[in-house]
Amino acid sequence: MGDNFQVNMDEFLPLRDVVFNTLRKAILTGELKPGERLMEIHLANKLGVSRTPIREAIRKLELEGLVTMIPRRGAEVAQITEKSLKDVLEVRRALDALCAELACVRITSEEMEHLKEACAQFEMATQQNDVTVIARADVALHDIIVAATGNRRLVQLVNNLAEQMYRYRFEYIKDKSQHEKLIEEHRIIYESILNKNCEAAARAAKLHIDNQEASIIRQIRLESKQK
Repeated sequence: MGDNFQVNMDEFLPLRDVVFNTLRKAILTGELKPGERLMEIHLANKLGVSRTPIREAIRKLELEGLVTMIPRRGAEVAQITEKSLKDVLEVRRALDALCAELACVRITSEEMEHLKEACAQFEMATQQNDVTVIARADVALHDIIVAATGNRRLVQLVNNLAEQMYRYRFEYIKDKSQHEKLIEEHRIIYESILNKNCEAAARAAKLHIDNQEASIIRQIRLESKQK
């Protein structure tokens, strides 16, 4: 089990939420790896808490799809499989295309400026050797497009997939060879929305997801061969 992560206390959050956020981040960043067992006693000792908040956190992580309960084995970090990846990205692909189309029509000049800045911020983030910073910049950029739709139900649907998407996004962004392609894809999406070209924006949004899926599947198959 990875031992680099540690609990960061937040005086404004209940202990159970602090523990949940700590374990969730460890899974998303790969410090706790797919298939790794989550033993309550070990985690409680490591984080300096009782087993109760650990148990509650594991329950919540299971609901998010980040943890799987295995009979006679207990909790373990959920595997990233081709099927689970495709199931999530299939939905996100359709939602992102719709978001891009609606943003073309509804985005304000202020939001357009924010999107332009977000593209620049993402490019700057790729110069740093910190995947968390890059992923955060990527999320911020896409959040602007989603918000620009002005459709609260659509925003809710996208947010419901956000946690699982973040895990896949993290896997994709870890591959430095994809950074230039990501920057270019963001530029095309931005320009399509700027020019109010709904068809081009939707097409670019779909390609953005398709490339992410292809890259992660390559990683999954490569890791499978190495085991």
